[in-house]
Amino acid sequence: MSSSSGPAARITVDVAGGVAPWRQVRDQILGLVERGQLPIGARLPAIRQLATDLGIAPGTVARAYKELEGEGILTTARRHGTVVAAAPAGAADPLRSAAQEYVDAARSLGADARTATAMVQRLFDRPD
Repeated sequence: MSSSSGPAARITVDVAGGVAPWRQVRDQILGLVERGQLPIGARLPAIRQLATDLGIAPGTVARAYKELEGEGILTTARRHGTVVAAAPAGAADPLRSAAQEYVDAARSLGADARTATAMVQRLFDRPD
């Protein structure tokens, strides 16, 4: 994991794993976009910078970016760098994702829908 902030801090590469490093980078960036953690217009690190942060070759990051460009997820412009161009079809709405996480947590705690919904309503109703 990188020590920087931004997208690089949320991407890890296991060079000993069975998945090619470029595919790991591609899949993790795609996941960040799908979850709304990299919104449309968000700028990604330069290829060399991300490669340095992850301890991998620049060509590995370049291939991941190129694959995502081919899918229409990223776009690269000379003076603007690489940015998120579009969310993939079926990308999750960030609010829906947060709600799903809450539902999953409530279920794991044994709460039913009525109890979980009442808790959300109480939190919305309380003054800040």
